[in-house]
Amino acid sequence: MIKYNTLLYYCYSTIANGEQFAADHLKFCKELGLTGRIIVADEGLNGTVSGTSAACQAYMDAVHADERFAHTDFKIDEVDSPSFVKMHVRYKTEIVHSGLRDPNIINPQKQTGKHLEPVDFMAMKDRDDVVILDVRSNYEHSLGKFKNAVTLDIENFRDFPSKINELAKYKDKKILTYCTGGIKCEKASALLLHEGFKDVYQLHGGIIKYGKEAGGKDFEGKCYVFDNRLSVDVNSVNPVVISTCYNCGTTTHKMINCANPECNEHFTQCDACGEKMEGCCSDACQAHPRKRVYDGTGYYVKVPQPVNKKAKSEVV
Repeated sequence: MIKYNTLLYYCYSTIANGEQFAADHLKFCKELGLTGRIIVADEGLNGTVSGTSAACQAYMDAVHADERFAHTDFKIDEVDSPSFVKMHVRYKTEIVHSGLRDPNIINPQKQTGKHLEPVDFMAMKDRDDVVILDVRSNYEHSLGKFKNAVTLDIENFRDFPSKINELAKYKDKKILTYCTGGIKCEKASALLLHEGFKDVYQLHGGIIKYGKEAGGKDFEGKCYVFDNRLSVDVNSVNPVVISTCYNCGTTTHKMINCANPECNEHFTQCDACGEKMEGCCSDACQAHPRKRVYDGTGYYVKVPQPVNKKAKSEVV
């Protein structure tokens, strides 16, 4: 029986010719038979790739052999089949869209919050002088989050900077940031420090690593992931389900994308409503002429978009 892995990783490291690197990297990944989605920017790499265990090992070895990415931390999941249908490598302005593109202000290669290993995060998170801060989007933390975590009303991570003033009341606390794999915390923690927060930490390796190394204790619900699994289990110690069906309100942990591609809303939906609504969030979406065929998973292959050259030239 063939064994497959899915790798989640990122690395902030300057890439001199990102566009050419992306083209070459796509060719390399295809030669290995990998599927996945990788973002390349001048500031580094952000990827999730999937393939046979041998192909994934070859990929990790090649990345680590490049001195720019030698310290990349790979989170490895064993899966029954590849977690993607195709292989995409895209060149973009940032490896995680934050709008914080001026390296003179926010540069994860120079300053971030203190990295906490999962066991250290677990030891600190319940202290009275600590605030646990979820820096992910609404649809992510509605599916699962740490017990007692502060969540923000944001549709995308690029909205995070606008929420800094709401966090000012926590400036005298230790701030423990977390996200899926760690990449968003690099910029979120750096921004918090830039805005005058003195004691800022981040969960190294994110929720995924915490689940593997600390049993996921006190992470409630499931963790949203950006591949065709859509969500993964984290907590093997004291698991609970906290999400409810968007349509009927019953408890469910199933996350899908709306079958209407012009909506594509991320939301939780029970199987009964999924069958009834054909994977759509509303009657209007169900009646939409471009509605995709719902196969019960709620995952649809994404079509790559061209790089916005104008946006790249506008440094915020």
